[in-house]
Amino acid sequence: MSVSPATSPAPPTLPSHLPRDYHTPDDLRRVLGATYLADERTALVTWLAIKMKRPLLVEGPAGVGKTDLARAASEALGRRLVRLQCYEGLDESKALYEWDYTKQILYAELLRDTAIERAANVRSLAEAVDRLAGADEAFFSERFLLARPLLTALQSEDPVVLLVDEVDRADPEFEAFLLEVLAENQVTIPELGTIRASAPPLVVLTTNGTRDMTDALRRRCLHLFLDYPPPSRELRILELRVPGIGKALAERLVAFVAGLRALDLRKRPSISETIDWARALTLLGASALSPEVVTETLGLLLKYEEDRERAEAALPKLLGS
Repeated sequence: MSVSPATSPAPPTLPSHLPRDYHTPDDLRRVLGATYLADERTALVTWLAIKMKRPLLVEGPAGVGKTDLARAASEALGRRLVRLQCYEGLDESKALYEWDYTKQILYAELLRDTAIERAANVRSLAEAVDRLAGADEAFFSERFLLARPLLTALQSEDPVVLLVDEVDRADPEFEAFLLEVLAENQVTIPELGTIRASAPPLVVLTTNGTRDMTDALRRRCLHLFLDYPPPSRELRILELRVPGIGKALAERLVAFVAGLRALDLRKRPSISETIDWARALTLLGASALSPEVVTETLGLLLKYEEDRERAEAALPKLLGS
């Protein structure tokens, strides 16, 4: 689905008649439905995560709407979305904070004369160190701190939605580091101490299942599994995201994609790729799925040549011809 930047702009203002404090899962589901068609279970678990102030671990194949659920929740709640994209080798300096070394060096140069004056007329190195004691602490204060997504979310005065995307791509050591954030809504910075969230974020973690999450992380989260939607719901998604698509074409398209996903493919088409294909067919003015149109546009659905070859061999069956 749609990809959000690390820190997205403030979400659009919702109409005043829409509730922000959703009293039931159906309230949330109705507002999500403006851009995201959640089933009852998805709306219920997301609503519980909001009400219970618990992190939400969303698991499932790539491209089933896990990331987009966080985006839709941020819009429904009127909160900013802060995104941390995980990858192998991710560490605290990219996820939490790092020190602005360039600024520290600049300040050190500007204050060099002051340091020299403070250390003037000393009789020993130990005395000089004593006189300058504490000066180093000034260089490790919030003035020189560069907040990364985790710290940005915790320091925000207004609650945000913190998306930790594809957490399974990060190393297990990073997963262990996350536990303090998930359990306590706080982080510990050695030079500054513990920083607690004044407005706890809604934390949404996504995983494609490339490796198992630890029991420690799972215990701290509510769990939601998203799979490819049934054809009836995918049809509604297409009608929502591709206005103007003919119903007959949408039905044939959804049935075709469902057939593709049943094949032994290296990568099955995601919902977002189904939407892209529908938009492309609409732009081409297609009113039906002909073998020629399908063959020419399969690249929008399938990203590996061996998948394309397997699909082309199955076209007569997939198209019912």
